[in-house]
Amino acid sequence: MRKLIISAMLALGLVSCGTMNPNYLISGGMKAAQAASLSNEQIQSYVSASVAQLDAKNTVLPSSDPYVQRLAKITKGITSVDGIPLNFKVYKTSEINAFACADGSVRVYTGLMDLMSDDEVLGVIGHEIGHVAHKHSLKAYKKALMTSAAVDAIASTGSVAAVLSNSILGQLGESMVNASFSRKQETDADDYGYNFLKAQGKNPWYMGMAFEKLMSGSSGSGSSSAAAQMFSSHPDTESRVQRVAKKATADGYTRPGTSSSSSSSSSSPGFHFGN
Repeated sequence: MRKLIISAMLALGLVSCGTMNPNYLISGGMKAAQAASLSNEQIQSYVSASVAQLDAKNTVLPSSDPYVQRLAKITKGITSVDGIPLNFKVYKTSEINAFACADGSVRVYTGLMDLMSDDEVLGVIGHEIGHVAHKHSLKAYKKALMTSAAVDAIASTGSVAAVLSNSILGQLGESMVNASFSRKQETDADDYGYNFLKAQGKNPWYMGMAFEKLMSGSSGSGSSSAAAQMFSSHPDTESRVQRVAKKATADGYTRPGTSSSSSSSSSSPGFHFGN
């Protein structure tokens, strides 16, 4: 138990080389240790609550919307990852982004769908689902939870099943959108996305092509800052594209032409490169 408390204190940054207040460290360490004892199922419930806050904050398009119908076609037959049921929604925003959460919630922005073809969107989704499959998303959320006011809320009730305020859940939700992963985690997610496309009968080149578009930010359309932010913590995007290209070539795939990469999206009204 003592090791768990020390580890939790370190995770919260409570141990430093400066002057320390022992009572504060013990109190903070106990709170952190209590939060650290959360089971994956309990964390999943908090993730779902945070996703609900994100959905309420954003404009979620209805099932009748062409974007939603297009996403349903893109993800047809994709229902779960490692036993976790997936649910897909579209946020109406010009931002270029997509993310997947530990509870199986996948959110795709219309800005990204405008920028990419169906198969490129699927490549991005595969990459994001990869973070869920490798539990990167779960670990990132737990870290954010342990360094937020949620620790106090959990400790004050004496229960790991504490009800968190909407503001705390909202802050944790934003941490999911802006989660930062290590180079190894991004590489693992790239590999998952690559194999995900192959499993769907798609050319894995499309994931590399999606990265190229994220890197270019829609050729100066004004969305480059959003694309740059999305990839700010990722390994060098160009080297990632080259890595995908090398793997795809070795597997016998050729890069699709421009016309074939965009043809699959022609059925979506309003689809265009850029905003």
